[in-house]
Amino acid sequence: MGIIGAKEEHVDPRLTRIAQADTIKWYQKPNLRSLYLILVPTALGVEWTSGFDSSMMNSLQAVKAWTDYFDNPTSSRLGLLNAMYSLGALMAIPFIPSLSQALGRRRTILSASVIMCIGAGLQAGSITSDMFLFSRWLLGFGIPFAIVNASSLLGELSYANERAVMTSLFNASWFVGAIIAAGTTYGTFQMSSTWAWRLPSLLQLVPSFFQLAFMPFCPESPRWLVSRDRSDEALAILQKYHSEGIDGAEFVKLEFATIQSTLAQEKELASRFIWADVFRDPPMRRRFAIAAVVGFFTQWSGNGLLSYYMKKILALVNITDNRTVQKVILSNTCWGFINALPIALIAPRFKRRTMFLTCTIGTAVVYIVWTVASARAEIDPTSAAAIPVLVFIFVYSPFYNIGWNALAYTYMVEIFPYQQRAQGIAVEQLTVRFAVFFNTYVNPIALDALKWRYYIVYCVWILVEIATVYLLFPETHNRTLEELSFMFEGREIQGRVEKGVEKVLD
Repeated sequence: MGIIGAKEEHVDPRLTRIAQADTIKWYQKPNLRSLYLILVPTALGVEWTSGFDSSMMNSLQAVKAWTDYFDNPTSSRLGLLNAMYSLGALMAIPFIPSLSQALGRRRTILSASVIMCIGAGLQAGSITSDMFLFSRWLLGFGIPFAIVNASSLLGELSYANERAVMTSLFNASWFVGAIIAAGTTYGTFQMSSTWAWRLPSLLQLVPSFFQLAFMPFCPESPRWLVSRDRSDEALAILQKYHSEGIDGAEFVKLEFATIQSTLAQEKELASRFIWADVFRDPPMRRRFAIAAVVGFFTQWSGNGLLSYYMKKILALVNITDNRTVQKVILSNTCWGFINALPIALIAPRFKRRTMFLTCTIGTAVVYIVWTVASARAEIDPTSAAAIPVLVFIFVYSPFYNIGWNALAYTYMVEIFPYQQRAQGIAVEQLTVRFAVFFNTYVNPIALDALKWRYYIVYCVWILVEIATVYLLFPETHNRTLEELSFMFEGREIQGRVEKGVEKVLD
């Protein structure tokens, strides 16, 4: 089977066929409609916090009251202020799977939201840079608990026909928080008092407050309930939200039986030590290798420069006016949301490998042209020379969003069985935070030292991404979660699951 498993195999897609034959739209199903509505603040809203944080820290570099209060932080100090968020997240990751399994999706998100509300309050009330650093660490510590469980909850509650779209919208929600942060900072950056940065810092608690306020109305994951021997509650949730379509009763009956049989098989294979599954066998090693790769690629495809250091990028093409910088940040963030939303709705309809390859090849081309344009701007430092750079900064967003934004969490939810889903997304978050920590700390130093030549590093790296996607990534399009659970394990285990399903149905 090799070090990381063999080619994937799929079971008979009975559930998928029933779902695809259902022509009733989700908005015509009252219970399902209400479920998706409540998942907006409780699950999609988690990514508002991530977007808010990145955009706010990007914009604060052009807020004089903030730079003056913290003594005009040097490149290394600025990198540390940004990277502390990721350091907090890195320290949280080892505890995520155990806490998620013990508390469930809902209560873990609630616990994380409390931590982030406290962190945002401390950030807004910071008196010293050390206090600001600690608040950033606390915010970072809370966010991965919420991200792992919110993305899982979306995949585990959604009906099969909308599941991929709902998980794709998760990352697209990042832009909602980013736009609010960029707009708020643009409105406050001219204030002479410390409220120029304290107000945006305080508003970072709003998304977490939404989770606290609305989570009591959100159901728990049926798969978690089954895993805790609360099958009656799980069946009631599935019947309420998944039985409103054509052949809905048959779908729920088969879905419930499949969940029970799949989880029973997963428990037989699971390691006693929860993190031992990472290295358990070749199929599981392949899953975790893909999770690590996806996490790293989502943050090391050149997007970190735009998310955190737009001011420095624009300074390289002689755009230094703070108002202009704020306008570019706000407009680029809005443009990101404008294209990310339709892409999140469309991309899941196509094969995953095709979308990831389109994303990586597109970003490679954009970065190469952007690098050339930046080199020309250094030779000819006029305002006209900056225009091509600005154009390709905006062209980058749609290509990046096709893969690393729209499909990252969709893919993570699809390739992992329930028992290892929290570990898988936690590993993805681990490499995300390592990449962000490196990006936020090293990027400002490298930009100061190498100028536009630093872009060449990303040009070469994205070529590595293209090869990795082509060689390693499996296809998961048009399958339910249980149909994908043992796609790497082969026919023997899949046959045992199918026998278990028939036994439950009988």
